[in-house]
Amino acid sequence: MSRNIDEIIQRAETIYNSAKTLLKESFYASSVRPLPYPTYPFIGFKLEKHHIQSSLTNVLENEGLYGTTITHVDLFNGYLREQLAYIQASHDVEFVVGESLEKIPLPYAIADLRDTERVISHLDALDDFVMPNLQRINDDIPNGLYPESRLIKPLALFTAERIDFSINRLEHYTSTNIEHFQNFIIFTNYQRYIDAFLTYGIDLMQNNKDYYAFIGPDNHIIDKKYIKEGIEVLAQMPAYHLKCQDKNGITFINIGVGPSNAKNITDHLAVLRPHGWIMLGHCAGLRHNQCLGDYVLAHAYVREDHVLDDDLPPWVPIPALAEIQIALEEATGKICGEENVRQCLRTGTVITTDDRNWELKTNSVYERFKKARAIAIDMESATIAANGYRLRVPYGTLLCVSDKPIHGEIKLRGMANEFYKKRITQHLQIGLRTVELLKRSGIMKLHSRKLRGFDEPPFR
Repeated sequence: MSRNIDEIIQRAETIYNSAKTLLKESFYASSVRPLPYPTYPFIGFKLEKHHIQSSLTNVLENEGLYGTTITHVDLFNGYLREQLAYIQASHDVEFVVGESLEKIPLPYAIADLRDTERVISHLDALDDFVMPNLQRINDDIPNGLYPESRLIKPLALFTAERIDFSINRLEHYTSTNIEHFQNFIIFTNYQRYIDAFLTYGIDLMQNNKDYYAFIGPDNHIIDKKYIKEGIEVLAQMPAYHLKCQDKNGITFINIGVGPSNAKNITDHLAVLRPHGWIMLGHCAGLRHNQCLGDYVLAHAYVREDHVLDDDLPPWVPIPALAEIQIALEEATGKICGEENVRQCLRTGTVITTDDRNWELKTNSVYERFKKARAIAIDMESATIAANGYRLRVPYGTLLCVSDKPIHGEIKLRGMANEFYKKRITQHLQIGLRTVELLKRSGIMKLHSRKLRGFDEPPFR
């Protein structure tokens, strides 16, 4: 038992690193196998009645045992310190740290498993080791499905194995190592935004000392040579990381088109506990008085994406978050400069659909548009917002009208190119400016209790 957070983190890191070393040595050894089998570290505490005071600052309201398994202690060092200090300040508890009963699957501990030749030479040893088990990897905790009668209440939203599962998926989909990911994430659905981000990111590094590195897919260092050579990117959802020492930089990801990709990537990014994510993309305008290039700041969402219905029923409201809404609107005003912001920015409801050819269903969709009083439709925004709500990650959406199909203004190739030249850099600058405003206003304001319900795991 300890109140010293430095000791707790150091002990957890020692347990985790020792377990990984034992697994690696055992796998490549000819005979010796790990016994007992290495397990994830565990952090927990006991909350008693005298720890619960009648105060709005309380993190927890129910007495009992709380705990969680943890992984990649070096990666989550700052997050763990922040959360442990928060609980200690609220309840003055002592923490226990030790080995858990949850065994570490071999692929999550040995990076050398990516070395095909070495793995093939040791295939006969695989049966002696624990492999990932999807029956243990689920979202019961964030979905509120864990039994209230369980002996140890969850301390965090995700178990160590669920986190490792997502880390491996993130590295696969984005083709970048997990240590490069930053706490502010911007999504887009068009490669042209990425092209603009490359150039603008290099300028930011030269003019802002907070940014010290710029990393792209396959962990390439991004500089002017990188842009000039036009390095081929094969990742499904390539990620680009403008890095700060405190990890409060920007990760920019091209998630492609569609709610399936949006759910997939946010399912996995959520385990990193980012400070927020923002969608910058294109949409179809639904109002006569909108013009191509106008901005849409979503303050409500209609979910017709269907990919999250089992985890978060469509009747659950997805509220707009004031801190991000204010920052997005302020950033738009700053960037637009002499333009009349009220003429280029409109706030309203965004519909997200899973049907790319929704225009072909005019008889059925128009009535829903009118009832929802929607001003735009896209294929990702509501999914990203809903998963942010479900997984307690602050979210926001700023879209740009690229066509108005129900008014006959379809996206023709030549017209689209002119639109892209005019708006993409400006739209990107608004997103980057929004992140800077959020950091200035205080990051912890983003993590208020607005995304939390009752009887929640205390870690954000």
